Amino acid sequence: MQNKPTRSPRQKNSPLRPPSKTESIPRRARAPVGPARPAEPVETVKLQKALADAGHGSRREIEEWIAAGRVSVNNETAHVGQRIGPEDKVRVNGRLVQLKAGGARLPRVLLYHKPEGEIVSREDPAGRPTVFEKLPRINNGRWIAVGRLDFNSCGLMLFTSSGELANQLMHPRYELEREYAVRVLGEPTPEAMELLKTGVELEDGIARFNRIFEAGGEGANRWYNVTLSEGRNREVRRMFEAVGVQVSRLMRVRYGPVQLPPGLKRGLWRELELPEVTLLLKTLTPPKKPEKSGT
Repeated sequence: MQNKPTRSPRQKNSPLRPPSKTESIPRRARAPVGPARPAEPVETVKLQKALADAGHGSRREIEEWIAAGRVSVNNETAHVGQRIGPEDKVRVNGRLVQLKAGGARLPRVLLYHKPEGEIVSREDPAGRPTVFEKLPRINNGRWIAVGRLDFNSCGLMLFTSSGELANQLMHPRYELEREYAVRVLGEPTPEAMELLKTGVELEDGIARFNRIFEAGGEGANRWYNVTLSEGRNREVRRMFEAVGVQVSRLMRVRYGPVQLPPGLKRGLWRELELPEVTLLLKTLTPPKKPEKSGT
């Protein structure tokens, strides 16, 4: 069964109106002599942002490439924070890359139902299957994974053609919730449940669930639904292990406002339509910090 999204037809841009004849200058008329106008400043953008917007990687990845000397501008090694203009030639690993002009086009976003047994990496020395093998080809860029799921986990993954959008979806300041269905062996004690809500000590700091509630189960297997607003490596599994409970299955069912579609089978993808992408972008507003009251 082919899982190909239906694309909306592209609308042609309206033609520009020609200038009015009454506004034209007669051929023999001369402009008044005066001081020359200063040249308009060239609009520039940070190098890592331009590459991310063009879908060549996330900002963090690109900054690492620049620091490693893999990026050049006009045949000179680039530096982090460097600004570029429309005439600059940018190369990654010696290859000339195409950057977006205007930046008006909406990014593409894919929903993928990851099965267990796939890694979130483009290459694997062990030869294991990767999620990128299942995705459609993309022109002038590449798919960027929004976060990760480990080899033994399954569920919703988001991919986008925009490194800037990927950075926003993963950045802690947007506080996007991740929701998981978790199956565990045994039943956590009331004390363990309270710790999971108030905070457990992990190697990389305190971690806590925003919400945790029972979702059924039989015998030794119990299901729970949990939500948290960050995505540290194997965080959900490590939190349960910290209170003496072993996770036997982990499935992500929601990332921010995006739910795993019920009809999307494992190993298949679905591309968001343009109105859905627009709605997703509107949700990416950082929460306002509470104003400090005057003394």
